[in-house]
Amino acid sequence: MTPSDKQEPEEDCRAISETLGRIGDKWTVLVVELLAAGPMRFNELRHTIENISQRMLTLTLRGLERDGLVKRTVYPTIPPRVDYELTKLGRTLREPLVAVADWARKHRPAIVSARKVFDAGGTAKPSHRREPRHAPALLPRPRISRSG
Repeated sequence: MTPSDKQEPEEDCRAISETLGRIGDKWTVLVVELLAAGPMRFNELRHTIENISQRMLTLTLRGLERDGLVKRTVYPTIPPRVDYELTKLGRTLREPLVAVADWARKHRPAIVSARKVFDAGGTAKPSHRREPRHAPALLPRPRISRSG
């Protein structure tokens, strides 16, 4: 590894954080999973993804396009036809994101069950319920005498 290959920890953290911010949100995972099967039109995506608003789908697709993960193709028809598909880079996300989506579906019941047990147990105190900390008593201020 050459010195130019090595990133500073802050830069590395920022790069990972930005990337996870893009690919880690639920809408991106669902869009990538759907587009992995092939190109789709906007309304196909919108009707397939439950509870996504038009605005959120638009923002998600724009972000993916900006990052080079999705390609938008406009066909000069009336009305205009727009297809979205994964780019070569976007297709590299297919395997890990589909695996995460599959894992989430498979393990959802166990997670819900664990949450119920945790919430019912009351073993953890939320931070807002901590005992108040008492500030140290203030020392009396020395009096300053003014001799004049």
